[in-house]
Amino acid sequence: MHLNNVTLLYEKYPTEEYYPFNLQVLRRTRRIEFHSPVTFFVGENGTGKSTLLKALCQKCGIHIWKMAEGVRLETNLYEETLYMFLEVQWSSGRVPGSFFGSETFRDFAQCLDEWAAADPDTLRFFGGKSLITQSHGQSLMTLFKARYRIKGLYFLDEPETALSPKSQLELLKVLKRMGEAGHAQFIIATHSPILLACPGADILSFDEAPVRKIDYEDTEHYLIYKNFMENRGRYLKEM
Repeated sequence: MHLNNVTLLYEKYPTEEYYPFNLQVLRRTRRIEFHSPVTFFVGENGTGKSTLLKALCQKCGIHIWKMAEGVRLETNLYEETLYMFLEVQWSSGRVPGSFFGSETFRDFAQCLDEWAAADPDTLRFFGGKSLITQSHGQSLMTLFKARYRIKGLYFLDEPETALSPKSQLELLKVLKRMGEAGHAQFIIATHSPILLACPGADILSFDEAPVRKIDYEDTEHYLIYKNFMENRGRYLKEM
């Protein structure tokens, strides 16, 4: 384990009115412990799982790559300040790592090609070949298999978005293998019941405050998919 825990300093939050400081799960959770090489954040959209994931990534000094933003109708001055109110504890000092977000991956892959035009050896850290020349799912798996061999702390925000079920199983194998190797730690926000099945992983639910650990079979993701598969006809009739 590289990262032992994160403490939320909610008594120092600058506001109770604006996002993300108005989320109850972030106001009533004091500390999150990490005991497994693979930890999942689960919950409905808007519960704060991705928000805390990104803030934790920032607090750990890991860059979140994104394109320059255009003009916005409204600006929330507090939107990206949660990391300032977190404390993290490392097991043996800070380690490097990376953040993956599916919404910016294609732009990142394009920039990587431009860097490689000047220095082809750059691709050595990303599977050895251009990510742009592969299908979206193939390029993701090439990145995952190459990058996660390196010792580090890895944050992933809904990586299943562009992956087929078969590719999700491939990623599941990568998480299991790299986690068991002892050099990589993963913290992942996901809706995928396939990824959540990773053996030995901890699943933390954001659906209630405070954040709590739950079993795989108790996740809403598992229950909804299971009930639908077993009662497909009933669900379709109710539509």
